[in-house]
Formats: sequence, structure tokens, C-alpha cells
Amino acid sequence: MQVTQIKATDLTPMPWKNGGGVTREVAVWPTGAGLEDFVWRISLAEVAQSGPFSRFEGIDRVLVLVEGQGMELADAEGSPTLLQSPGDALRFPGEASITSTLHHGTTHDFNLMWRRSLVKGDVTICESSQLLDLLPGTHLLHAIHDSMDIHVPGHGAWLLAAGDSLLIETSQPQRGTLTKNDSGFLIHAHIRAS
Repeated sequence: MQVTQIKATDLTPMPWKNGGGVTREVAVWPTGAGLEDFVWRISLAEVAQSGPFSRFEGIDRVLVLVEGQGMELADAEGSPTLLQSPGDALRFPGEASITSTLHHGTTHDFNLMWRRSLVKGDVTICESSQLLDLLPGTHLLHAIHDSMDIHVPGHGAWLLAAGDSLLIETSQPQRGTLTKNDSGFLIHAHIRAS
């Protein structure tokens, strides 16, 4: 097992693929991969205005609202989904024509993207202290608004400040413990072989 802490203060802003916003890459595989050749990518996006999302052929996505007062996402058929509260999430194909409409100003979002022909991904929201089942693959635990204690078998305790992440690579099933210090929630992304 390999465990790496990623500090929020180390993340560098970069423009969206379509130039319509700003994103901060949290982790990517392979290391150093760009927007056209990643196998999976996790990022934090700032959406400051309504408009179209970047399109990614062959990619599946999960977007989680982490801050802001509401964003509506609609596909080309006009089917809207309202992400209103932090923790609200939407899964959609990267090649879909998605347009966002902001209802009350800027939002901040957590994004997991993966190349569907190579890997699978999913996201869960942890809102209480609990055991975490770490199945084989790559896990990223991201703290929102609050500090979190994460206990990883054989690797001790890790304190995540708000905005920090813990990247865990494991080939064997493990069980960790999440201890919440206050309100807020933790995002758990898991990427595994298809």
C-alpha cells in the first residue's frame, strides 16, 4: 500500500479545456498526463459563470458540488439536474453537451473523470465517522470545509485540513477509519480496473 497526502496549498490553477473556467488538478494517472491522454483525473473546478462544460470523448464523469448556492446542469435534450446543496452529485458521459446555469453566483466542484475503456470509477459521500472499506485500486479521500482524521491500516493517522486529500493505492482489501472533527463531509473517489 502507498499513501500520499496532497495539500490544498500545493494545487496550481489552470484553465478549463474549453477556457470557460479554472480548475486545480488534485491527481492524475499516468503522472504528468495531459487532458487528452489521462486514464483518470481528479480535479477541483471553480465555475464563475453559466456556460458549456468541456467535452471529453470516451470519458465518464462524476461531479460533486462542494461549495455554492446551486448549479443546474442540462444536456443537449434539455433534461436539467439541479445540484443545490454541497454533496449533491451527478454522473454523466464526458462527450455529452452539458451546459451549466448558476443560480446564486460562483460554485466549486469536485470532479472525477476516467477513461471508460480502461478503468471504472465511483464517488461516495461520507457524512459521519465510519469505517472505510478500501477495495483494491486507487482511492482519493478529499476533506471539505473541515479537518478530518483518517486512520490507514499499517500507515498510521493522517490529519487532512479542509481542501486536503489523501491518495491511497492498494492491491489488497483494507479497512480504514474516518473520524470527523466537526460538520462537513468527505468525498471518497475509487478507481479500479474494468
